[in-house]
Amino acid sequence: MQIILVSRTKKVPKTLNLADRRLRYRLLGMAAAAVLGCAGLGAAVAMVVASPRDRALSEIRHLRQQVQQQNQQLSGVRKDAQRDIDALAVKLGQLQAQSTRLNALGERLTQVGKLGDGEFNFDEPPAVGGVEDSADSSYALPQTLNASIDQLASQFDSQQAQLSALQSLLLDARIESNLKPTGMPVEGYISSYFGGRPDPFSGHSAYHTGLDISAPKGTPVHAVAEGMVTYAGDRSGYGEVIEIDHGNGYMTRYAHNSKLEVRPGQRVHVGDVVSEAGSTGRSTGSHVHFEVWYKGRVVNPLAFVKNHR
Repeated sequence: MQIILVSRTKKVPKTLNLADRRLRYRLLGMAAAAVLGCAGLGAAVAMVVASPRDRALSEIRHLRQQVQQQNQQLSGVRKDAQRDIDALAVKLGQLQAQSTRLNALGERLTQVGKLGDGEFNFDEPPAVGGVEDSADSSYALPQTLNASIDQLASQFDSQQAQLSALQSLLLDARIESNLKPTGMPVEGYISSYFGGRPDPFSGHSAYHTGLDISAPKGTPVHAVAEGMVTYAGDRSGYGEVIEIDHGNGYMTRYAHNSKLEVRPGQRVHVGDVVSEAGSTGRSTGSHVHFEVWYKGRVVNPLAFVKNHR
């Protein structure tokens, strides 16, 4: 088979003999080159067209990895923050408990110390104030807050120790005061004093061992100190009598009663009614004979009845 190529420039026509093996190889090579060229051009065009999309997808995958890493870091930060918050909550609960105890102790000390109403109101926060300087005053929350809570807890511990010591002193003083005879045992007036006097029956000089306090029959007689009733009954000359041992060397006696309200072995407190005034025993009228004994010796009750608790 032959192919004749005719030129427009009237040159001699060229004849291509396809039976020639060399010519066939050359034509196949040229065809293969053309095919490869077209394929390369198509691949280049495809890369130019698809490259932005691939880059965008690659960037999206990279951003997703960064987001996952940041989420993991954020989760760790949240866990750390939650632990800090839990620790602060525990500290805050402890401080609130201490504050409650201090308020209760303060109320008790206010009552024991007999402070005026409103002088210390533990139900309201203390009054504070002052000019604030907010210029460049950045507040580092975690460190400063922890340090402030620790300092406040230390102050609470110190204040609680001091208030507890004060409470012990006040309670000891109160107990000691309650054990010491103080005030009048009955409402009335002193009709006869301690010491020498004419005997009301014989007129002879006699020694009176107590105070006679005039009071109508049935008037309540009160214990002037806390203690234990050691005797309740009739004694010669005293009539119906109450004797109270106060445990600190003091003993008080209430005589000529019309009725006894307590019994031996009974504990009485300041102001408890122990009897009713009367005129039993060696008596000229309704009154209370009041005696104070200290370490086995009778003493003048006048200083005790004029004293106030």
